[in-house]
Amino acid sequence: MSSLKELSKLLGVSISTVSKALNDAKDISENTKIRVRELAEAMNYQPNKMGAGLRNKKSKTIGVIIPDILNSFFAEVLFGIEKKCSQKGYDTLVCISNELSKNEAEKVRLLKSGSVDGFLISLAAQTLKKGDITHIKSNIDPQKLVLFDRLSDQINCDKVGVDDQKITYQVTKQLIEKGYKKIAFISSIHHLSLGKQRRKGYLKALNEFSIPNENTLELSLESRATMHKYLNDWVQKNRIDAVIAADNSSGIMFQNCLLTQNSRKAKKVMVIGFSNDKNALLTFPKMNYIDQNAGLIGEKAAELLIKRLESETKNLPFVDVKIDAKVIFFE
Repeated sequence: MSSLKELSKLLGVSISTVSKALNDAKDISENTKIRVRELAEAMNYQPNKMGAGLRNKKSKTIGVIIPDILNSFFAEVLFGIEKKCSQKGYDTLVCISNELSKNEAEKVRLLKSGSVDGFLISLAAQTLKKGDITHIKSNIDPQKLVLFDRLSDQINCDKVGVDDQKITYQVTKQLIEKGYKKIAFISSIHHLSLGKQRRKGYLKALNEFSIPNENTLELSLESRATMHKYLNDWVQKNRIDAVIAADNSSGIMFQNCLLTQNSRKAKKVMVIGFSNDKNALLTFPKMNYIDQNAGLIGEKAAELLIKRLESETKNLPFVDVKIDAKVIFFE
């Protein structure tokens, strides 16, 4: 690989001119920029990001911490983050908390020691359950942090997510208007704030249409060891004509459970989960779902952070962005 010095020598211009041309500086002519870029490409020139970072006190790298890499939602969010960061000339370092506060704290310290410019974090389930975010507040400048999906009111920073209560209310309302009366609500994320917000939306719609809230039609799936048997018994005992699943796993489990018990009934019960098109294909019939626009959440989170990092105005007001979700029906 070539260096700036070699490029400047071959072009007969200063190292500063080469550097400015490669960075699209306004005081460099377009003709010079073209000459520099063509030679740089021909000689396989790669900028020394580490060196530039030391000089500018910026690494052009963003640290990302997610709870679960196997969750397709977070995979889509990462795709959006990578897309936006790449467009803006930033790299990403991704860490997994595996839903544990201890891991999350370790990843924060690890990324901070690696001199990332800022953080994009979706909080671990254990962090939200405990309500202890000391490891975040004591280590990260809120001006360099954006929370996405898993949010906390205890942290004042930029945030990006879906209005979970609103979309669940709208979906429940749609089901009621279609004539469904025995609408169940199942969840394995009842301990998370977004799970609670989705339940609130469900209950709000029932109350608005004066439909009694039957406790037996609400199911929280907690223990992975017993959830299959618990779900199977619950399905047999209750008369249900529609189900809203607060998370993807619960929706798929319910759909498949219903299919094994009664294939005819499976085609009649309306099931809606928070999912995506790929996961909807894992059930038969295909599960209707609420599309949270995960990729857009990632893009917006990265955009907010980069905008704040590059802004000459300090201490801009924090924003709470709500991405529009939409319901996909296959009926």
